Amino acid sequence: MAYCRQEGKDRIIFVTKEDHETPSNAELVADDPNDPYEEHGLILPSGDINWNCPCLGGMASGPCGEQFKSAFSCFHYSTADVKGSDCVDQFRAMQECMQKYPDLYPQDEEEEEEEGKTAERVEETAPTDTTTTKEEEGSS
Repeated sequence: MAYCRQEGKDRIIFVTKEDHETPSNAELVADDPNDPYEEHGLILPSGDINWNCPCLGGMASGPCGEQFKSAFSCFHYSTADVKGSDCVDQFRAMQECMQKYPDLYPQDEEEEEEEGKTAERVEETAPTDTTTTKEEEGSS
């Protein structure tokens, strides 16, 4: 015999082996393609962008939401030979906006590590004043 209990928002159902042996009598209902509340993917059946898609991770809202929408729309509707090559200005505006909010839009760790390595290489190859002074003293 099945047993059910509620714990907060969760409903826990315990079933026996006998419960699983009987065929299910659940009826599946076909999805209504015209249901405005039905969840769709990134691209709606009409070809438009679904700005509410969780796959966008909230990028369409926030301080740079309009720049993101502009850049993403440009890319989606781009007819250029290299798709999106005509959207450089929109992506640049989005990037500039995101750089103003580093707490909300952190850079990838790989990019930060690469920037750090580049800075280290520059520091290693750049002569310092003390090195120059010692070389000058040694040559005189």
